Amino acid sequence: MPWSRSALAAALLVATPAAAQQLTADEAARVDTIVADALKSSGAPSASVAIVRDGKIVFAKAYGDQGPGMKATSPAAKYQIASISKQFTAAAILLLEDEGKLGLDDKVSKWVPDITGADRISVRQLLSHTAGIQDYWPQDYDFAAMQKPVTPQQILDRWAKKPLDFEPGSAWQYSNTGYVVAGLIIEKASGMKLLDYLQKKIFKPLGIDAMDQDYAVGKGFPQGNHRFALGPVRAARPAAHGWLWAAGELAMSASDLAKWDIARIDRKILSPEDWATQETAIKLTNGTDTHYGLGVSVGNRAGDRTVEHGGEAVGFLSDNFVMPEKRFAVVALVNADFGGAQDAITGGITDLLHPLPPPVPVISTDLYRDQLARKLFDQLRTGTLDRSQLTEDASYYFTAQATGDYYTSLFALGDPVSFTPRGKPRLRGGFVNRNYDIVYADGRKLIAITYAEPDFHGKFEQFLIQPRD
Repeated sequence: MPWSRSALAAALLVATPAAAQQLTADEAARVDTIVADALKSSGAPSASVAIVRDGKIVFAKAYGDQGPGMKATSPAAKYQIASISKQFTAAAILLLEDEGKLGLDDKVSKWVPDITGADRISVRQLLSHTAGIQDYWPQDYDFAAMQKPVTPQQILDRWAKKPLDFEPGSAWQYSNTGYVVAGLIIEKASGMKLLDYLQKKIFKPLGIDAMDQDYAVGKGFPQGNHRFALGPVRAARPAAHGWLWAAGELAMSASDLAKWDIARIDRKILSPEDWATQETAIKLTNGTDTHYGLGVSVGNRAGDRTVEHGGEAVGFLSDNFVMPEKRFAVVALVNADFGGAQDAITGGITDLLHPLPPPVPVISTDLYRDQLARKLFDQLRTGTLDRSQLTEDASYYFTAQATGDYYTSLFALGDPVSFTPRGKPRLRGGFVNRNYDIVYADGRKLIAITYAEPDFHGKFEQFLIQPRD
């Protein structure tokens, strides 16, 4: 449904007591600006944000219009987190492996034998999107079949019995279908319903209030929203039951998702070894790095390891970004499946609280060599020649007499007013020839004729100074 400026302005004041106070007043105000700008530019009606700093939730706040099902905008509202759920499905597999009930390298045929390639696909490949099973929902919209309820087996019958898109392990391709297979394996290995197992092993121990996203609709829940091109924001009709299941089955608040991030940071619930396994990028059979572990994307930000995943449900987008060693995380949930506000929010807050160092200027080879030539010229005219910049032949040329003559004849001229490249570099005899015009205030002109080894840090083979008309 459309949102109004007045609703947004009022909702900016909704926050959990005390949590936001652990940010400075300036930081909190800038977070408000980041979120407000993201909502305005994208048209998303609302956002719910949680920030973890030093391993603790220090900020939890909701913004905007969460829809007619909500009495007031609340940071406790449960948004559909969609594919962020995959890391919980993967965690369940890891826990079951610890219980001795399955192995990551078990073949799928042990549990779900009636799909294509079951005897060649491992459980690990399901979780890392390297199994080759065709994705049943590549679209960024809900297709016609999603208006009717579906079972996991029906999904597999339609998509997982097709020929594989590639040989297992040889390529990476996001596959919701692979996670449906993984969900069935969890239920068979544990003897429990998927959500019941997650509640017992993860959510209750962490105090997370999570639920099946199929039921997170209507009164008491945010309204999902669509937008067609730049048209008005419109309420989205939820998909029928069963379509996301183990590939994206959960709804929870931003703070509850942040509790899971804290468990990741503290290495709780899962063993440190299991966390490391989930966060280790899988490599293909040809050695290519997929930058994806088991249910999470893994990367690097200015030297800091990152663990991230986004989610897309009908009418909802989400992003969960963690820097474990920094003990930092940020969650952004929005009730719109367009616009990318969730990424703008997590990116903006990360840049605010962990600013990137200034970029190192990239200098071209020619500019670098020009700077080295000027430096060597100044050394010659001041009698401070650094022979480490010279080849053996050039060092032989600069005898005591030569360096003395360079010094006495050039020092008296003072600093030149310009030292500029003359023409373009050219190859000769395995060296790069670069020449320079040298001009003094009194009009005197010299030329430097240089040869140097061709690599970036190559030594000078020649550095001659001559008068120029």
